[in-house]
Amino acid sequence: MESESGVVWLEPGLRRLTAPNPSPMTFRGTNTYIVGTGEVAVIDPGPDHAGHMDAILGALTPGERIGAILVTHSHRDHSPLARRLSQQTGAPVLAAGPSDWGRSAVMAALAASTGIGGGEGVDRDFVPDARIAEGDIVAGDWGEIAALETPGHMANHLSFAWKGAVFTGDLVMGWSTSLVSPPDGDMGAFMASCRKLARREDRVFHPGHGDPVTAPRSRLADLIAHREAREAQILNALSTTAPTTASAIALQIYTNIPANLLPAAERNVLAHLIDLEGRNLVVATAQIGVAAPFLRR
Repeated sequence: MESESGVVWLEPGLRRLTAPNPSPMTFRGTNTYIVGTGEVAVIDPGPDHAGHMDAILGALTPGERIGAILVTHSHRDHSPLARRLSQQTGAPVLAAGPSDWGRSAVMAALAASTGIGGGEGVDRDFVPDARIAEGDIVAGDWGEIAALETPGHMANHLSFAWKGAVFTGDLVMGWSTSLVSPPDGDMGAFMASCRKLARREDRVFHPGHGDPVTAPRSRLADLIAHREAREAQILNALSTTAPTTASAIALQIYTNIPANLLPAAERNVLAHLIDLEGRNLVVATAQIGVAAPFLRR
């Protein structure tokens, strides 16, 4: 039930607020979660918006305090408010690492090269107070929150498991598929993270945007099948003799999306092409970028 202040109690010990940053990429806005009562943990404080920080603090009942601030990943719609909230409350900021943490050698080389573009929306100043990794437990009055390494949408992306629920950030959402934009996004890692969560038996996912995902394994199966179908479309669009760009492929296979979302579609195609090249299924005939031509092997 949503209160007049915008606080939604999802279940005992779990509140959600939505930041005032709606857009075609963020849906109704970024979800911020308050886990526990008494001493609480905050997951994804969101953008650096004074009104949203007031809303988070205002969602606490008298006597409650924030004991930990957890960040799924450092895009600007998820992490920037963490530092101000930490300064206000004294709670440490916990995450996998800074914004360039965890990139594969391929993505690190792409980031250092010219022409790749991407990296839109990255909180480049983000540095956590402490780094957490797979299997680490953040314990408090809220119980135990376990860190799960789920790179793909971004290299430093974590998910957090709590009492049969998983806070999935931007890896799994119900309203949309995730953007995977190199060099921050990595399609091979994204697919591996989806398959990793599919091997679990969680009861619900709480995403970074949109409503709870109440059938997690079914949703993951759909997302994996969707990406595999896109991969097949991309391979079918490629020739062994005439090089084709990510932009041209996106125009060919994304036929029912608004024009303002086409650049994101191009980034997704590029992510697939880079993954396919790593698997020796395609080859780039020039420096990798949205304009780079690719051939099917």
